Amino acid sequence: MSAEPGPRFDEIIHAPNRLRICVALAATAETEFSVLRELLGVSDAVVSKQLRTLQEAGYVTLTKPTGRGGRVRTWVSLTGRGRQALQGHIAELRRLTRHLPAAE
Repeated sequence: MSAEPGPRFDEIIHAPNRLRICVALAATAETEFSVLRELLGVSDAVVSKQLRTLQEAGYVTLTKPTGRGGRVRTWVSLTGRGRQALQGHIAELRRLTRHLPAAE
């Protein structure tokens, strides 16, 4: 297993919906598209656009196995590269905020 990535701000991940998608995916092996849509509270088109950006960066993979009755579902997984980018981004956010006073 590789060492934890150093702090690195990632503009692709930083967009609010993409950050929420990556954090949700980091907690699972894979997540169904509809679960991400419900989590974000947005339309299919918005989720698709965000996933396309993450996929183009190599941060997520999408698979569409045929389910029962021939129903096709889209499953989304965070790639190793995506997981490293997310960890680096979170490390950078922590680094940037470490000297802020505690909230009251």
